[in-house]
Amino acid sequence: MILGRFAPSPSGRMHLGNVFAAMLAWLSARSQGGEILLRIEDLDTTRCTDEKAQMIREDLSWLGLDWDYETTPQKHRTEAYCAVLEDFRQRGLVYPCWCTRGTLQAASAPHASDGHDIYPGFCRNLTEIERSKREKPPSWRLSVPDKVYGFSDGVFGRFEENLAKNCGDFVVRKADGMFAYQLAVVVDDAQSGVTEIVRGCDLLSSTPRQLYIYDLLGTAPPKYCHTPLLLASDGRRMSKRERDMDLGVLRKKYRPEDIIGKLAFLGGIIDKIEPVSAGELVSRFSWEKVSKSDIIVNEALF
Repeated sequence: MILGRFAPSPSGRMHLGNVFAAMLAWLSARSQGGEILLRIEDLDTTRCTDEKAQMIREDLSWLGLDWDYETTPQKHRTEAYCAVLEDFRQRGLVYPCWCTRGTLQAASAPHASDGHDIYPGFCRNLTEIERSKREKPPSWRLSVPDKVYGFSDGVFGRFEENLAKNCGDFVVRKADGMFAYQLAVVVDDAQSGVTEIVRGCDLLSSTPRQLYIYDLLGTAPPKYCHTPLLLASDGRRMSKRERDMDLGVLRKKYRPEDIIGKLAFLGGIIDKIEPVSAGELVSRFSWEKVSKSDIIVNEALF
């Protein structure tokens, strides 16, 4: 059984780019006779609220993108994440780190693909005496091997990274106690039995790190399909903070079939703009049709 998922972050109203990724995730699972689960990714409780989460549920339902069941929101999953972190600690896989962002930016070369800093390992070999002198709470980093992790993406093909050379040890719990996305998303998907993950290509470079965590958990990873991003007319990535074409605006102007039809056309699933429901697209969906390049959204279209 194929099990896909929606995993929205309720930090604001869904924008057109979020809807595009959700539509493709839904179509991929439904076209294979599979199921969809909904998981609210609200690790950041300072920005995410229950009210925004409910708004997302209502928007998805309005669009016809239904789900078969909903799992526990991330803010209530701390115990599960703590158990995995403690297991890693007992196995000597994680260590406390007091490095600041400024320190790392001054000392590290940027990651070639995503601009992130490669961690140089300053805190990896601190002695217990040196650690005891640190007064501030640490973050926790996962040690990575000098090993290539790769996969065959359903849209972009083969992608791989050497974790030691291209990434470096990465944070799995922040100094403020918040668990990092890289750990939480793998624990959630693994424990829920997710078999297919559809998400934006801005997360493509995160996947080797997540494959490593799957390896440590002893769980087979899912299939990945990374979608092209929808870009505003000036080339910017759409943002919840800037309210780029969010559902609050679009629902006042269009029917669900209008929005789904326009997105299906932009994504290459249909060859002309026409109103169409998500259900009507299931038999017409194929990953071979989906664009491999980011898509500029002409404001005249919306």
